[in-house]
Amino acid sequence: MLADFHSINVTKLEVEIEKRDNGEQIVRCKQPLEAYAETWIDRLEYWADAAPDRVFVAQRSEDGHWDEITYSQALAKVRAIATWLLKQELSIDRPLVCLSGNSNEHLLIALAAMYIGVPYAPISTAYSLISTDFGKLHHVFDLLTPGLVFVDNLGPYRKAIDAVAGNLPLVALSTDHGDDNLDNPVTRFSELLDTEPTAETDNARAAISGDSIAKFMFTSGSTGMPKAVIITQRMMSANQVMINGMMAFLKDEPPVLVDWLPWNHTFGGNHNVGIVLYNGGSLYIDHGKPTEKAFDITLNNLADVAPTVYLNVPSGYELLVKRLRERPEIAKTFFSRLKLTLFAAAGLSQHIWDALDELAIEHTGKKIPMVTGLGATETAPSALFASIEESASGVVGTPLPGVEMKLVPNGDKLEARIRAVTVTPGYWRAPEQTAKAYDEEGFYCLGDAVKYIDPEQPNRGFRFDGRVSEDFKLNTGTWVSVGALKAHIIHFFAPYVQDVVIAGHDNAYVSAIVIPDLDHCRTLVPNSEQMSTPELLRAPHLRETFQRLLDEMAKTSTGSSTKICRMRLMDEPLSIDLGEVTDKNSINQRAVLKNRAELVEDLYSEQPSSDVLVLGS
Repeated sequence: MLADFHSINVTKLEVEIEKRDNGEQIVRCKQPLEAYAETWIDRLEYWADAAPDRVFVAQRSEDGHWDEITYSQALAKVRAIATWLLKQELSIDRPLVCLSGNSNEHLLIALAAMYIGVPYAPISTAYSLISTDFGKLHHVFDLLTPGLVFVDNLGPYRKAIDAVAGNLPLVALSTDHGDDNLDNPVTRFSELLDTEPTAETDNARAAISGDSIAKFMFTSGSTGMPKAVIITQRMMSANQVMINGMMAFLKDEPPVLVDWLPWNHTFGGNHNVGIVLYNGGSLYIDHGKPTEKAFDITLNNLADVAPTVYLNVPSGYELLVKRLRERPEIAKTFFSRLKLTLFAAAGLSQHIWDALDELAIEHTGKKIPMVTGLGATETAPSALFASIEESASGVVGTPLPGVEMKLVPNGDKLEARIRAVTVTPGYWRAPEQTAKAYDEEGFYCLGDAVKYIDPEQPNRGFRFDGRVSEDFKLNTGTWVSVGALKAHIIHFFAPYVQDVVIAGHDNAYVSAIVIPDLDHCRTLVPNSEQMSTPELLRAPHLRETFQRLLDEMAKTSTGSSTKICRMRLMDEPLSIDLGEVTDKNSINQRAVLKNRAELVEDLYSEQPSSDVLVLGS
């Protein structure tokens, strides 16, 4: 099988298993965790000395050129900014908050805060730009009590700042008239760069350690308001060495990333930025997004810069495949030095995976390895990775070096818990939530279940087996595995379904609320460009297609827990204010069921509305 792939330097991880009398298992990686730098700042200083002229980070300027910052330039700028920050009386109780998205300046001020031991918190731009009540942003500011706020352009963030920031000082690249009648003192970012480092700067740098808090990263709030996860320098640095323990090729050649993933999420902000910084690579910031309108930006960037590693969410790969088929000249550049692809956040449909393999073979003669794994914000993030041989949607692999995974019987499942130096010490100013997150042996409770690919061959690794907290029982006592069922529906209805919410707790049968992929749904309805979403979803041919697939899928079911008896298509967007969706399009199942109670009631009504598709109708 490996002969089908381009050869890269990866390590085959092996596990050892301790079985306990109570049915628990402890799964450990046999390979030890190698030595790691104490802080990210150590690595910035290392590469500024070892490769001073290598590009560290770059973004598109207004004239379309790449604004590149080398490692030596980055360190000099970080020291200047850090010196200015020292004068602002910041601390762990008055941290730096960044409201705007990825940028050269965002990364520099974040590293500058870390340089002097001040935590920084990257906040989802949706909390400021999409939210209408600023409820989550209020929660963030009340919890953190920040001492300084950074934004790129003050104008778009003015309403949010007025709502939550009081008279806090601000740093902005530009104001775009957003400083009119503003109570907050504003400093232009350029002034920070003019600050001359002092002995105090060096003393503050010398005082940071692996235990220093680097970041507060907010979870998506799947069970309420977002929690502030404490991320230490040790967690971030050790996690990169864990990743390198499997992806050994990252140490052989400096990685080049073209990446859009937001830094307020652990995938983009810890995993991807860390891969670049720890290994002396280059990060080209992609201001595109995996949407039809914004993906042209991504494509333009990929035409310029050929990545060595490409990381994305499944919706991003779907658009990538579509556009690379249309633009073979960009596909040729994209695959020219690509060594590995990786996805996270959701399952990747097999037809997209196959299409990516076909493109790679067309342009390089072989497949490019793709892997996935398992982790969380609280694990900094990577805990498990799949091998190239076993990688498939739903496979999470084996523990990385230095990671212990406890498997605890939970019904007919194995709940996964993690212990490692990369696990957070807890949630900021939330002792009760912190106490609930760990078991009596100090293992962090992921809330995920896993199962062996083959119990007789544990080195093959594990599959994801759903969220323990999402599973429920029908009134017959039959358990419904929500994660597995969602994945099956998305695969069976591909490409017309973006996500699914499963209903049926204490009912006789399972139903589904479908979040449709509107772009693909429009291909089923001629001349549908001007149709509203409700009109589109009620179009006869579209409904006939979904009805047919619903009936066909039922024939593959193995019982009541895997059979969808009723289905309804969502005709309005999910709400970030209500906690139904994150800005990375992750769906909060429980929030949707709670907020859309009328849809659930319709699904289980004796006389459902015409919007409900009924099995066998």
